[in-house]
Amino acid sequence: SMDGASPPASPAGLSAYVAVSQLLGLTLLATTGAWLGRYRGGVAWHSPLQFNVHPLCMVLGMVFLQGDALLVYRVFRNEAKRSTKVLHALLHGLALVIALVGIVAVFESHRTKGIPDMYSLHSWCGMAAFVLYLLQWLLGCGFFLFPGASFSLRSRYKPQHVFFGIALFALSIAACLLGITEMLLFNIRDSYSHFVPEGVLANTLGVLLVAFGLVVGYVLTRDDWKRPPLAEELALSMDFKTLTEGESPGGSS
Repeated sequence: SMDGASPPASPAGLSAYVAVSQLLGLTLLATTGAWLGRYRGGVAWHSPLQFNVHPLCMVLGMVFLQGDALLVYRVFRNEAKRSTKVLHALLHGLALVIALVGIVAVFESHRTKGIPDMYSLHSWCGMAAFVLYLLQWLLGCGFFLFPGASFSLRSRYKPQHVFFGIALFALSIAACLLGITEMLLFNIRDSYSHFVPEGVLANTLGVLLVAFGLVVGYVLTRDDWKRPPLAEELALSMDFKTLTEGESPGGSS
């Protein structure tokens, strides 16, 4: 019962983990920028450096923003569900747009340089992650954002949505790790084994990606950190259930 009291504080530890995740996320972006700037000539669109837009966009969109979109329900625990849901969808949408720019960059760069497309394991996993992510986003909007879907349909789809959300985040990180390895083998194949600074920096980026994924994954899977339904949401979903399915919510409040 929350009779006009101030909203409950976040569970102990949650804020610390979220802070660590953001610190790791920003370090990820800085490390990606440092690698591309210091060793790969920087980033530009209509130039031989167009390829470098790809790793930057993928880390920003498919890892950092995707991770933050997943954390929205843990961070904004006491805000209205609807606005939290909209923020969740908007962050995922932004991640998709940035990832699309990254995909266009790599295809255009390949075309300019006459390099074949879509033959590597990295490209297969990466494209699968992007296409499934787009599909997941469209389904999520269809089921949860637009008022058409019935309550029972929503509750049946929700476990899939939650599972594939985490699975696609993991697949995105795996695709990045494959991409880093591929980039190092293309660019510094001969010196990589001598622990040259570029190799060490790129490996560090890989370790940071794994760390970010683990911290976000931990926050998402801890049951006692899940967003508690607000009193008015519980009442609303009960009314909604009675209305849509004609069952009385009695007995199992």
